[in-house]
Amino acid sequence: MMEAIHPNLSLLKNLNLQDLDACKSFVADDFVWHYFNRHLPELQGDYLGLDGLKSFFAKLGERSGSSFRVNVIDSRTAGDELVVTQVCNCMNFEGSSMEFDAVVVWRIVNGQITEAWDIPAVNTIRSIGKS
Repeated sequence: MMEAIHPNLSLLKNLNLQDLDACKSFVADDFVWHYFNRHLPELQGDYLGLDGLKSFFAKLGERSGSSFRVNVIDSRTAGDELVVTQVCNCMNFEGSSMEFDAVVVWRIVNGQITEAWDIPAVNTIRSIGKS
């Protein structure tokens, strides 16, 4: 017997970082993206609403020469409100190609993404060559 996919996991599968405008129907107006990374202090902070999320990824794109990519490893629900997503991010940074692990914790309420915490591993960044 197949187990049903939790609706919050289905919702996140529809999140398209290349077309965030298409996600307008399920990103809350008061959404907050929290980001901290000592290697990218210019990106640290809270980004508000869909425009804030677009601004964050635009800045990250500029910083990485549009090379930033997210590879989802696993997503799990934690009750009916939280989803924890494990990812491996790849990007060019200061002349090198690198990858690093991260966890994103998503808060989803009534079918809307209301908050997310992006927590990158900053001590185990792996170089994968020159960019």
